[in-house]
Amino acid sequence: MRFVMLIVLVIVLDQLSKLWIVGNFSLYESLPLIPGFFSLTYLTNTGAAFGILAGQPALWRQIFFVGVGLVALVVICFMYRRLRNDSTWYEVALAFIAGGAIGNLVDRLRLGSVVDFLDVYVGTHHWPAFNVADSAITVGVAIFLVMNIFFDDKSTR
Repeated sequence: MRFVMLIVLVIVLDQLSKLWIVGNFSLYESLPLIPGFFSLTYLTNTGAAFGILAGQPALWRQIFFVGVGLVALVVICFMYRRLRNDSTWYEVALAFIAGGAIGNLVDRLRLGSVVDFLDVYVGTHHWPAFNVADSAITVGVAIFLVMNIFFDDKSTR
């Protein structure tokens, strides 16, 4: 139950934050929160991370990203079934990854692109904008890697 609740929490936070941005900002509008470092900037991304595949035909891109998202969710479910009793941290990691994947998948199905708005930069050098779903995926992957590298007892498998 905790696994599903974490997934739903990530999806809700992601979608509510995106709805707030879309409802309160014009596309490309930016609000500096920490001048020279962090802004809220409403952008859309038709590609993957860093805009990969953004220039491909829309139908092909949609089929590809929805397919990859669904395959990823199936893999996450299998991993959850295998690792859920090993550590609560695996459950948290996989829930964050799944919730983030679903959050971005909802955008792709609903809008044809992903809403990004967290803009980190130093001077004129910007990190690609991201959102709550991207953050959840990144944190989930980091937890998963830490668990595998530092805490996984492979001798018991």
